[in-house]
Amino acid sequence: MSDNIDTAVIDQIDDAIETFAKARHEIGQAIFGQERVVEESLITILAGGHVLLVGVPGLAKTLLVETLGTVLGLSQKRVQFTPDLMPADILGSEVLEENEAGQRSFRFIEGPVFCQLLMADEINRASPRTQAALLQAMQERHVTIAGHDHVLPSPFHVLATQNPIEQEGTYPLPEAQLDRFLLQINVDYPEEEIERRIMIETTDATEVEVKPTMTAETLLGAQSLLRHVPVGDSVVDAILKLVRASRPVTCPDPELAPMIAWGPGPRAGQALMLAVRARALLQQRLAPSLDDVLALAGPVLRHRMALTFTARAEGMTLDGLIKRLCTIVE
Repeated sequence: MSDNIDTAVIDQIDDAIETFAKARHEIGQAIFGQERVVEESLITILAGGHVLLVGVPGLAKTLLVETLGTVLGLSQKRVQFTPDLMPADILGSEVLEENEAGQRSFRFIEGPVFCQLLMADEINRASPRTQAALLQAMQERHVTIAGHDHVLPSPFHVLATQNPIEQEGTYPLPEAQLDRFLLQINVDYPEEEIERRIMIETTDATEVEVKPTMTAETLLGAQSLLRHVPVGDSVVDAILKLVRASRPVTCPDPELAPMIAWGPGPRAGQALMLAVRARALLQQRLAPSLDDVLALAGPVLRHRMALTFTARAEGMTLDGLIKRLCTIVE
């Protein structure tokens, strides 16, 4: 890929870098000690994708979504997924109305999916039918009700959450639907000093209010600009090599190949190409490097591949396997 870039584009990238630096600072006023999670969430949104947040309750996942919506200037809604949730509860439905003249007609009532930032809380608790309805909307950016298409707002991003511990009564997302998420972000417990700060600052009388630093139009412009960020041939080669090494049939390591049950498709390479560009921009660089590929390998690949039974029995984890695969491209 060519490294040539127009001077005007460089100026626009510099402006985007400054805008997102302000956004990260503002988000940091409300979210403590989750810099990696905040960065990866911003990477997903800047790349125009959806994110799956995996973590136990109480790790500020809901607060993160609310803060992102406010700071980025996006309209936001939240849906608590439950087994009895129906597709119409998310997408919307048509109702029959009668006017003063006695004439009847159908009117479409929009569901919560008609927003710019949707939090799908505990998405694996909904039935497969409801999951599929949301994931189809995520992919196609419109919904079809009674034969009529209704376009979703732009930008449109879904931040879905899952509890990795409590699995009773849940419906795990199929592999094809997991692939719709650009990144899977694991939300871990905070460090001791950060947890101390959380205890003190979130229980006193003062309440932190974050302010918008951009608008939806600004975000759309940055998303379009992202595709003009150059990616060097060495980074492209590293992405291709890593994705192909993550498949059992093309893994060059005879020791790792038997550990992979199935690997990522070409969409993983596309996701990495966009994500490394976004990470470079957020870290105030004009082009991505190999470090960006290695840093985002886990979030891009962990929900797009699976271990064999033997590998799991031997104590191997997906993140551990991905780290070993990364050594192939270093």
